Amino acid sequence: MTNALPPQLTWQQVCARRLHVHALSQPAKGVRPAEIVTAMAGTHAQVMSAAELGIALRIEGSTRVDVRHALWNDHSLIKTFGPRGTVHLLPADELATWTGALSALPPGISPFPESVRMSPDQTEAVVEAIGTALLDAELTVDELTEAVADLAGSWAADPVIPAFQTYWPRWRQVQHLAGHRGTLCFGPNRGRNVTYTNPRRWLPSFRPAPAEEALPRLLRSYLRAYGPSTPQRFAHWLNAPVSWARAVFESAAGELCRVDVEGNAAWLPAGEVDLPYLPDVPGQVPSGVRLLPYFDGYAYRVGNQPPEHLYPGRAADRVLGGNFQVLLVDGVVGGLWHQRRSGRRIAITVEPVVDLTAAQREDLDLQVRRVGEVLQGNPTLTIGRVTVGGHG
Repeated sequence: MTNALPPQLTWQQVCARRLHVHALSQPAKGVRPAEIVTAMAGTHAQVMSAAELGIALRIEGSTRVDVRHALWNDHSLIKTFGPRGTVHLLPADELATWTGALSALPPGISPFPESVRMSPDQTEAVVEAIGTALLDAELTVDELTEAVADLAGSWAADPVIPAFQTYWPRWRQVQHLAGHRGTLCFGPNRGRNVTYTNPRRWLPSFRPAPAEEALPRLLRSYLRAYGPSTPQRFAHWLNAPVSWARAVFESAAGELCRVDVEGNAAWLPAGEVDLPYLPDVPGQVPSGVRLLPYFDGYAYRVGNQPPEHLYPGRAADRVLGGNFQVLLVDGVVGGLWHQRRSGRRIAITVEPVVDLTAAQREDLDLQVRRVGEVLQGNPTLTIGRVTVGGHG
């Protein structure tokens, strides 16, 4: 029996690993958008234009058209509800794992009053009705409301959920759960209207994986994307109880490797410790300037890295309090940015909170040019204060 110490890592090495895995140290060559989304353990897609930008920036020569094709033509990406019940793009070939794991999460406490909530039987009826209604259709929310009411009962359409100066129907409180169960995903927009469909329309053999298989797989996917990490941070990423997350780690213990990050225990998938993106040369640090769109920087933080390491100095005061588009400098937040489009013109304002070297300034010019290529427009760069607030 050996008492060897676990591998020792610094936060700089963790940053270097993250940049490499997320294709931020160098854009990936010859890969599909779905492979990038796999590397990111899902891409936040509440703002679709931001998701398109974040994915395409990570692929050499890619544009938003490639991401749209992956979603709506070859269906290698699926838009649905992912971690924390938020809208994500997920790889189609991993949808069974995602739905099997997410549907096994412990149920949270309902934020709704008793008069609005649904019983367990009503919840099951609605989830089944959603899947049936969408199996051969792409429906708007109003059309889906009518279909769910027909299949589950008129009570499902009662307008009882306060939302945006109106009331949503009762069934919508479990809309994200239908996504987690694999009976609902997003379809292409119909004009300005969002549509929903059943992922089995595009993936006929799709079925959620059993929880005992799916949870360890999702944990490994998370640790590949955001590790080294801990049960506490895994729980935060999923908005799940820490005790539950510890049990998932314990169930996968034989497939994990413990490391030490500046005195703190954390875990990686076994076999991913001695890889070339963990530099061991003294003084070697992560480098480069990157522009991360909305929610990309948030995911970069919520997945693992403690705020004090990711938002050093002035970044903590200027950027940490809101969901901004992030200027990443040498693997940590060094400012924020915003773009405003008018026709083909894209006016980009970047507000650094650190002094940029000449090389970093040149890197920023290249990033601005790439944003223009991805968004198929003509970018201009202004260095100055970003006057818009964070995205809601």
